[in-house]
Amino acid sequence: LLSQTASVANLTGGRHLQPRLFSNAVAVNEEAATTTTTNADEPIEMANPFEKDPQQCILCKHNITPNYKNVKLLSQFQSPYTGRIYGRHITGLCKQKQQDVEQAIQRAQHCLLMPGYHKDVEFLHDPKLFDPEKPVRPHKY
Repeated sequence: LLSQTASVANLTGGRHLQPRLFSNAVAVNEEAATTTTTNADEPIEMANPFEKDPQQCILCKHNITPNYKNVKLLSQFQSPYTGRIYGRHITGLCKQKQQDVEQAIQRAQHCLLMPGYHKDVEFLHDPKLFDPEKPVRPHKY
């Protein structure tokens, strides 16, 4: 009889205590969540590993400003056969740097530092900054 009353008391006592214990457990968990800034279940802030690097032209990447006195650099943007200045779709330069290169080449030609119709023979074997045969943006035909 005593064991039956004890078990019934435990069961009824457990029923009455269980909601209070559960509500206390929720309050304790809420306090822990507000005091702790990181939770193991939340996503971690990190950089996108699939994001591509921003496209930069070769002059912007190395922080080079074209100058009319730097004939060796400017000759890379001139055709060796015709002396024609390569366009943006071939050189891959940004709009501002392409304009700077064109102005510097024209100024160097005006000051007679660069020839107007061909490339100097001494600059023919310089390393290529780009391949004129394979443009950065190919034309449609």
